Amino acid sequence: MIDKLVGIYNANGSVIGELKYLFGKLTGQSDCALCDITHGPFRGKADFRDAQQALDIPFENLHLDELEPDLQSFRNHAPCIVAICDSQYSLLVSSAELARCRGDANQLFEVIKAKVL
Repeated sequence: MIDKLVGIYNANGSVIGELKYLFGKLTGQSDCALCDITHGPFRGKADFRDAQQALDIPFENLHLDELEPDLQSFRNHAPCIVAICDSQYSLLVSSAELARCRGDANQLFEVIKAKVL
């Protein structure tokens, strides 16, 4: 049984970090498949929020500069989703799997459900 899921964005959450990511995205130098799934151009996607709330597992998203020490080892895997179970951390959804979702929250949650249920 999974206690919690943590999505890790491939970006920093500070204002400067967000601006750097946006500039990189516009110039093709930055990419974050998790960002594409969770956010539209100006705000969070409702379909992601709805699926996140419907999942019976707590799910938090963090930026690279928000990672607690136990999550630092997943920094080089970002974007990704980490499962926490009995204080053990494991990679649940890789960056390649997130990219295959092509910004579709429903596809992401199908992948998650297939792995955890």
